[in-house]
Amino acid sequence: MPRPRVHDLDALLDTAERLVAEVGAAGVTARSLAAAAGVPNGTIYHAFGSITALLGRVWLRAAGDFLDLQIELADQADPVDAVLGAASTPAVFAQRRPAAARMLLLVKREHLLGPDLPAELADDLLALDKRVVSLLIRLTHRMWGRRDGPAVEVLTTCVVDLPTAFFRRALSGPPGDGVSADTRRRLEAAVRAVLAIDPPDHHRSTKD
Repeated sequence: MPRPRVHDLDALLDTAERLVAEVGAAGVTARSLAAAAGVPNGTIYHAFGSITALLGRVWLRAAGDFLDLQIELADQADPVDAVLGAASTPAVFAQRRPAAARMLLLVKREHLLGPDLPAELADDLLALDKRVVSLLIRLTHRMWGRRDGPAVEVLTTCVVDLPTAFFRRALSGPPGDGVSADTRRRLEAAVRAVLAIDPPDHHRSTKD
């Protein structure tokens, strides 16, 4: 069988992304994906080796695109605006890639990135995680001139924990609804409130 064209593989990944967002990782099989994408089952195995590898690639593609956008939105001159830009990423991403946003927010990554993940994808995951940590540390240093654990934890609250809490319900609703302007304003207010208090002292926090 000739190797499918690149744009056909992208379409296959798009279909898998949509299915995972709709039914969860456990509900996506090679047969259901092939049927939804209108391709033979063999296409999946020929191009990706296994459904596990394909779903891993789906998650990594979406997470990489999300992080690229987050880095772009965090590229602001003012440190607070940079953090707010990073925190707003799920809402902006949901406008551009609704299925991908739902998948990243609602489906646990371990359900897509299991122990059978191919070594190549495991390396890609490690590289992605390093980029995420680098962004968090960079934003933390811009805000407070610090790179220690307690400061990074506060920054993580702003760009990971709060957006997840505010946006999960919105993205759990019918596809296409997105995140309301009111929810985005409330997230901004919450992030500003957290940033208004300096992180705990590193030595005191460690001692406690």
